[in-house]
Amino acid sequence: MPRLAFRSIACAIVLGVGPVACGGGNPYGYAPEYAPLSEEEPHFERGVALSYEEVRRNPAGFADRDLAWFGVVTGIESKGASGEAIVALELRTHQPRHLCSDQFDSSCRVTVSATGGGPFSALLTLRPEDRGGRDRVYEGSLLKVYGRVTPDFDDNGGPILRADYYRHWPRNTYVTPGHRRAMRR
Repeated sequence: MPRLAFRSIACAIVLGVGPVACGGGNPYGYAPEYAPLSEEEPHFERGVALSYEEVRRNPAGFADRDLAWFGVVTGIESKGASGEAIVALELRTHQPRHLCSDQFDSSCRVTVSATGGGPFSALLTLRPEDRGGRDRVYEGSLLKVYGRVTPDFDDNGGPILRADYYRHWPRNTYVTPGHRRAMRR
């Protein structure tokens, strides 16, 4: 069991309160390897990270596949108060071993490539906490989008995914290999 999860459970049992009162885990999954959230699990099991070029060349050929792509947000077009949005992204490759500052999981950050693999867009409904405030989805945020490719292309010539689920990391909560000097492990 991960150290933070054990600590949160122990605090809840001893104090009779939720994990937040004990400073439990954070929403960004700081760990040496990727760990899906409980609500992400079904998407994580079905999602595949197919080749960008294959999907771009033949979106109809992959319309029945559940894609799982990481992307850094380059723009957002809101579609109203319901939270529907078209999010423009630049594909990034996830690194299986995350960079860490020390031996504790809490020092690890989700790590994706520094260079983009091509533009794509996601049609999704932003959760209320991702629509406003300091940690909202905005340019520079990282998303992991689970969805199916549509037959259309975005304004940059990239495929469009209709998202079933997404996971969000605000700017400065994920890293690229360029951070390797500061993150020794």
